[in-house]
Amino acid sequence: MAIEIVPVTPGFAAEIGDLDLSRPLAAADLDAIKQAFWTYAVLVFPEQQLDVAQHLAFARHFGPHETSIAVYRPAADKALRVQKEIADVSNLDASGAVWARDSRTRMFQMANRIWHTDSSFKRLPALASFLYARSIPPVGGHTEFADERAAYDALPPATRQRLEGLVAEHCIAHSRARLGFTAFSDEERQNMPPVPQLLVRTLPQTGRKTLYLASHAGGILGMSEAEGRALIDELIAHATQRQFVYTHRWRVHDLVMWDDRCTMHRGTEFDDVRWPRDMQRATVSDVANSCEQEGVQSAIA
Repeated sequence: MAIEIVPVTPGFAAEIGDLDLSRPLAAADLDAIKQAFWTYAVLVFPEQQLDVAQHLAFARHFGPHETSIAVYRPAADKALRVQKEIADVSNLDASGAVWARDSRTRMFQMANRIWHTDSSFKRLPALASFLYARSIPPVGGHTEFADERAAYDALPPATRQRLEGLVAEHCIAHSRARLGFTAFSDEERQNMPPVPQLLVRTLPQTGRKTLYLASHAGGILGMSEAEGRALIDELIAHATQRQFVYTHRWRVHDLVMWDDRCTMHRGTEFDDVRWPRDMQRATVSDVANSCEQEGVQSAIA
């Protein structure tokens, strides 16, 4: 039986049925998933019973696994609840207890509630993320996704022309500073320096152009800090208008994957010092830096 693809909109987000990701995938099913992914950018797989190895095995079909940035934590905060190939985006500490209100990890991860793109702050950014819900709060804690392809298409031609070839500086310190977190260790700063990323990218599988935005973007090369930040904020506001956004209301054992090259996302609020929310993310790397993929030179080393 062929897999079932149920679009949320004609071009953005779809649910996939008649598929058990805990088992090896038939070649035809994997090809259908990939074709749906290039079309819809966000895919929802309900009712998946996955252990960590199965979660990672599915993600590996799309590229090599990233290592979680949690490995760069200060020595006093090194303990990981999950293995290093999994990003722990839960509100649980290493012992499995809900984090304390003043937890450093809580302060650091609060930036997940503003619009961002996973790993754009890495020179080799992410291609796709695969978030799996092991437990969810009774209220809140949804995830919103913004279609940056549609947002690009909706820009006036003059704006699209202005953006062509512009390079932004991405750094995880930029997104955390937006919420007042500046307590980075020397090790964290050394391992996560600013990197260049194109402001507009071309997706090789479809030829579509897309904005490439994130709260990690702190400025644009060749512009003053104020001018660059204003343009980034203006574009994020444009790309996150309601007509470009899908809100996912989680169910336990949902696996949601998204294309990090052409979507932004953010988590919505919930009572994170009361209700456990165990979310684990596998992420796979893109083939090269966005500038290198399109032959654009950058002044950022």
